[in-house]
Amino acid sequence: MTFFAEYGLILVILACIFGFFMAWGVGANDVANAMGTSVGSRALTIRQAIVIAMIFEFLGAYLAGGEVTATIRKGIIDASALTDTPQHLVYGMLSALLAAGIWLLIASIMGWPVSTTHSIVGAIVGFAVVGIGIDAVNWSKIWQIVASWVASPLLAGVISFALFRSVQVLILNTEDPFTRAKRYIPIYMFAVGFLISMVTLVKGLKHVLADSGISLSMAEDAFYATIVGLLVAALGSYLLRGVKRDPEAEKDNRFASVEKVFAVLMIFTACSMAFAHGSNDVANAVGPLAAIVSVVETGTITATAAMPSWILLLGGIGIVVGLGTYGFKVMATVGRKITELTPSRGFAAELGAASTVVLASGTGIPVSTTHTLVGAVLGVGLARGIGALNLRVIGNIFMSWVITLPAGAGLAILFFFFFKGLFG
Repeated sequence: MTFFAEYGLILVILACIFGFFMAWGVGANDVANAMGTSVGSRALTIRQAIVIAMIFEFLGAYLAGGEVTATIRKGIIDASALTDTPQHLVYGMLSALLAAGIWLLIASIMGWPVSTTHSIVGAIVGFAVVGIGIDAVNWSKIWQIVASWVASPLLAGVISFALFRSVQVLILNTEDPFTRAKRYIPIYMFAVGFLISMVTLVKGLKHVLADSGISLSMAEDAFYATIVGLLVAALGSYLLRGVKRDPEAEKDNRFASVEKVFAVLMIFTACSMAFAHGSNDVANAVGPLAAIVSVVETGTITATAAMPSWILLLGGIGIVVGLGTYGFKVMATVGRKITELTPSRGFAAELGAASTVVLASGTGIPVSTTHTLVGAVLGVGLARGIGALNLRVIGNIFMSWVITLPAGAGLAILFFFFFKGLFG
């Protein structure tokens, strides 16, 4: 306890700075992924997307991000070996936050959409190998993460491909796409309401409900999501009555009137995905911070660490600042550089990504929001032929995914020895 009495305040201040920096990286990189399809399809302007994401990411992070966070992120490492030297866990978590934050900064500057979860996991593995020992790492978890590099974009791509092909067959490739859109789009609206509600219930509000003593099964989640889906479809059908054909615009683009309807859907999906993303991925920044604060306050390593509201507030503000100051870079990559998006294509990509998150949550498959969205955009592009894809950009993105884990680990090792030497 003498060590923490002497250095505790400094360590907590550093943890807050590095935690904010990591949250900034989540905002600059990961949030941009969620909003990139809406911007790329021109359903929203960059300014509108940033405002929507700022509001709903912050609400998600602050209101629904307060789960009891596992001190060692998702069972990646066993910290029991540090029971006698808890300060080494603090050094490690400081190193992980700083390393992941720096990697996200580099990736954001380059316009690479990388996984914030994999960034922090790689960093934690790095410090664990040198600070605890190679046997302290749960390598089966690491291999699951590596497998998800293939599984999550592939699953999202297949779903989005199928969705957009259905849009082509039912609506776009018909003699009168506008009339067909009025008939079939309420079905898609139901799907949007159902799946986004599932994302929010399964990922976003799960812990808020648990704190209130409410525990919902997957079947109960599906029941409530079905009700929401029906309400959205009913509201959508009512709003569709006010959407009129625009003959002038259709002279240049026969799908102009149809795309207006899909643009409305994109606004809804953008708001909901931002809320769910904020509630889920804020833990990447505030989880290690909560662990540091817990160890400094108690002087011991506990299995879980309670999440004070001020830490969630810090994480929520960091995400908002990151998106507002540098989110445009990755947003441009996802929304415009992989393939050309319209509201109907962006809708299929966003719904495909949401479907993947729901399936993964229900089955326990570890997936990255980033990888699912990129895979979904690829699927929509492939539905139009491989010529619609920018293969050079895709190659750079895949390369950045492979580098993420070792980059985070390498930086964390350097910082671990630095803090160990600095504080003795």
